[in-house]
Amino acid sequence: MTERLSMPLPYGWFVVAYADEIAVGQSRPLRYFGRELVLFRTESGQAALLDAYCPHLGAHLGYGIHGSSGGGRIEGETIVCPFHAWKFNPEGEVKEIPYARNIPPRVKDKPCLQAYPTVETNQVIYAWFHPDNIAPLWQPETFPEAQSDDWAPLKRFEWTIHTTCQEMAENGFDSAHFRYVHQTGSFPESDIHFGDHISQTVQRADLETPRGTVKGSITSRGVGPGQGFTRFEGIANTMLFGQVTPVDETAVHVRFAFTQPKVNGEVVEGGVNQAIVADICKQVTEDIPIWEHKIYRDQPTLCDGDGPISRFRRWYSQFYA
Repeated sequence: MTERLSMPLPYGWFVVAYADEIAVGQSRPLRYFGRELVLFRTESGQAALLDAYCPHLGAHLGYGIHGSSGGGRIEGETIVCPFHAWKFNPEGEVKEIPYARNIPPRVKDKPCLQAYPTVETNQVIYAWFHPDNIAPLWQPETFPEAQSDDWAPLKRFEWTIHTTCQEMAENGFDSAHFRYVHQTGSFPESDIHFGDHISQTVQRADLETPRGTVKGSITSRGVGPGQGFTRFEGIANTMLFGQVTPVDETAVHVRFAFTQPKVNGEVVEGGVNQAIVADICKQVTEDIPIWEHKIYRDQPTLCDGDGPISRFRRWYSQFYA
């Protein structure tokens, strides 16, 4: 039996929660990047992400007691360990030990829990992950569609898939699979650009209707390995936020969120708007059996109709430390 290649975790900005999933004064356990984590929101509203295990005697800060909702309780700008009430700020520093006269020199005035930089935009909380703890090399992008009352509330879909971030991203550059997996009528022809931490693909998508040709396009933009956005413009404008976060080296948490412009201030339901969302989600479910049972060929035998897979891999390789 051929073993599946274990790939390292890429670095970048990744979604760890929707913003409305963590209220002021709440905390919750998470598992991403092969690590146990705790996400919390301080009383001032700041979202923070720390490694979960207390440096004192190893309690998990994401699991509370005494009727606590979620994890450790929040006091001011700190999260309180449920075991001995040590208090940690968003930078991972011990701010108080209520039963001790002094904070031990080993942890005084210095981080003792790894803190992950966070940015809250696009209705989500992004966290920066780098296996060597290097500071962020770029910032996540903000898109107006996620901030505007002229666009509908996000329709959210989530999957946990046993694959890697790179395998999922490569799918968008694998031209031939669209016909044979998704039964599209032709191979998509695209203008593709790779630069720095950005990839962008623009595909013409004109549609013939009884009233004539409706000009359309599909613009896909990758911002590092964790942020993906696709604008569908034409018969039914749609914005897709497709964002992938590694759980560990064998699984990813996928969040697809869709928004479409309101018409006369009202959300449009049904019709072609709903059909676009349903078709994209169907394509994900069609890809899952392939992703979860394939192996990664480090040196694949490619042909001239396969699309820019080699270019994509060279660009993506920069996100491995």
